[in-house]
Amino acid sequence: MQLVVARIGRAHGIKGEVTVEVRTDEPELRLGPGAVLATDPPSVGPLTIASGRVHSGRLLLRFEGVHDRTGAEALRNTLLIADVDPEELPEGEDEYYDHQLIDLDVVTKDGEAVGRITEISHLPTQDLFVVERPDGTEVFVPFVEEIVTEIDLEEQRAVIDPPPGLIDDRAEVASSRDAAETGDDA
Repeated sequence: MQLVVARIGRAHGIKGEVTVEVRTDEPELRLGPGAVLATDPPSVGPLTIASGRVHSGRLLLRFEGVHDRTGAEALRNTLLIADVDPEELPEGEDEYYDHQLIDLDVVTKDGEAVGRITEISHLPTQDLFVVERPDGTEVFVPFVEEIVTEIDLEEQRAVIDPPPGLIDDRAEVASSRDAAETGDDA
């Protein structure tokens, strides 16, 4: 199975290094020197990591055969893809690979069916489940412990405890203007 583990960003310096946006919880395993990665677009790769280092909180990689800024810039926005055994599990107890979560049924803690996970969106601040509802609409569920209370891979389901308004229109909007109109003190 192939998993996207990083996206190449801008060139760094003049010796062929690039910044990378890491998309794996195991960068030391997937992005270490000697790792051979497939690419998207495929015509760019495969790429072999020659070296890596952290600079100002960012991972910098250099690839074999890329020795200058021009070569590094040509790699910008390329996705790096690792071959992973589908039976391999993440090291942490509460960690999951995307392929383990895709197609899980999503239900509320009360047992109400919400839909099925069709995609995991990796944002800078948190991950989101993209859940397709039975009527074809989508709802975005933050993959945080307070909302996603259980992942049961054997039962193929994710249990959520959504706040009002996340999957329905029970949300109550409170504003200082509403309080002023009713004469309440906020």
